[in-house]
This record gives sequence, structure tokens and C-alpha cells, in this order.
Amino acid sequence: MQNPNRPLPPLDLVRGFEAAARRLSFTLAAEELFVTQSAVSRQVQALEDYLGVKLFERRHRALALTEAGQAYFRAASAALAELRSATQRLREATRAHVLTVTCTVSFASIWLVPRLGRFRQAHPGIDVRIAATHEVVDMEREGVDLAIRDIPSGREPPGAIRLVGERMCPVASPAYLAEAKAPLAKPADLRRHAMLVFHDSQGRWPWLTWAAWLEANGVADLVPASTLTYGQYDQVLNAALHGQGVALGRMSLVAGLIREGRLVALFGKRLQLPRALHALYAPRSASRPEAQAFVAWLKAEIGEPRKGS
Repeated sequence: MQNPNRPLPPLDLVRGFEAAARRLSFTLAAEELFVTQSAVSRQVQALEDYLGVKLFERRHRALALTEAGQAYFRAASAALAELRSATQRLREATRAHVLTVTCTVSFASIWLVPRLGRFRQAHPGIDVRIAATHEVVDMEREGVDLAIRDIPSGREPPGAIRLVGERMCPVASPAYLAEAKAPLAKPADLRRHAMLVFHDSQGRWPWLTWAAWLEANGVADLVPASTLTYGQYDQVLNAALHGQGVALGRMSLVAGLIREGRLVALFGKRLQLPRALHALYAPRSASRPEAQAFVAWLKAEIGEPRKGS
């Protein structure tokens, strides 16, 4: 019976050797492992020193396995394959009921987080992890199952699921309107009020500014009485909720706040934009029941508005 405590070489040496033996190239092995060619060479040399045998014959512009190298490659390749398989099985078992969703910070804080309790009530066995970021993440590499993103019309990637079109409308809190000393009956009245402005320093949302709405409503040159500027859009909406002024509301985010009476849509004029909010599955997650349940819940919660609303 073999001694299970007999020393084994470090795993990184075996991985380096296995990749080099499979590709018969230190350079290609290095690219696969995201290390330098010299690092792979050192790993192989260290493994040869550990084993006390030569594993490769280094020829001019070529690499060949010795007889010992061929035998060790077969064993190492099978062992690593089994280890990868066992690791994958354990990872899948661990995350079987965990769903990771990425979305913007504004969508998470204003729309998603306040509603997650309803999803948990409907699906108590699914644990949701929210990865809120303004960056477009590599879903496969980051282990993300589902992305919620605003996408321009005509640029939807394959498999994108439309949730709701983007419309813009000025909004203010009932408290702000009750305390306002000037009327807010028509767009031109904005010149006598505080305007809440989103400063998009990264240029990610050029459409999320007042300019397009003001122009569409015939007051392109309007100058408000004052402005309050914020670097995050969720801060703009929170300022509106706290009665600091009039914000330009994304209906995909504020429709619920309007229904609840926490914000009031002004003027009845909503600017339709050539873009919509979509859900996108990571390829490996498209068939997961947890991901499908979350998308079905999103569609039911957010819903396309009725015409005229």
C-alpha cells in the first residue's frame, strides 16, 4: 500500500509541466497560464530537479518529451483533469441556488434593492447576490449569471431580453411642490425652480441630461433659478425625494415612486428615448431555473407601460 503522506511536488510545477507537455512549447504554455515563458521554464526545471529525471529534450526550436516525461505527462494530465472535475462539481454544488446579478448602482439602489424582498418571498430558496457597478463586466470571468443593462435600440446583443423602454420626465416630491412659491404648470416654469442635475463625468450616459428634454419641450435655452449637481444619478433622485428640487426622472426607475406618491410626474410630457432596459444571461446560466425565475420576476415587476401612460 502506498504511503498517502509521501511528498508531492508543488501543484504549480505540475500545471506548468502539463501545459508545456501538452503544447510542446514553453511559450504557448505561458500564454495559457498567463505567466511568462521563463516562469514555465523555471517550473519545469524545478520539477525535473524534484523528480531527479529529465522530462524534456530541448532541441533547436523544438521541444520533445523523454520517455519519463511521456509517462509523467499521462499521469499528470489525468490527475489534473480529475482535480478540475471535482473542483467544478463542488463549485456548482455550492452555488446551486446562488444567483449573481450585475446592474448599475442607480438601478440597484433605486429600483432593485427595495423590491428584492418580494422576490425572496416568491423564491425563498434562491440567494441573490447584487454586483452593482457602472462598468460592463465579463460575466463568465466574474461568475455573474445575469446582467441588467440599458442598451441603445438596434445594438441589442443576441439573447437580450427587453424589460422596459426608456422615457424621461421631470419629477419632484409632493413636499417640494407644496412649499414651492412659484407655479410648475408648464415646462417654462422650470426657470423659477431649483433643477437637480446629473454630472456624468465619464460620459457614459450623455442622454441622461436635461438638454434633450428641454429642447423637445420648446425651452432649450431655459436657465433655472438654481442648480444642484450630483455625480451619481441615484443621488439626484434621492435629492428629489428629499424635496431639494426638480429632477429628470428615468421612468424605468421612478415609475414605482410615482405610483407610491413619493414623487410627482410633472407636465404630463414624457420623452421617449431610442433605448431600453434589458436583461442578459451569461451563456452558462441561460438554462438555470434560478436565472429564468429572476427574469420572469423582473418582467412582471417592471413591465412595459400602457400606451398613453
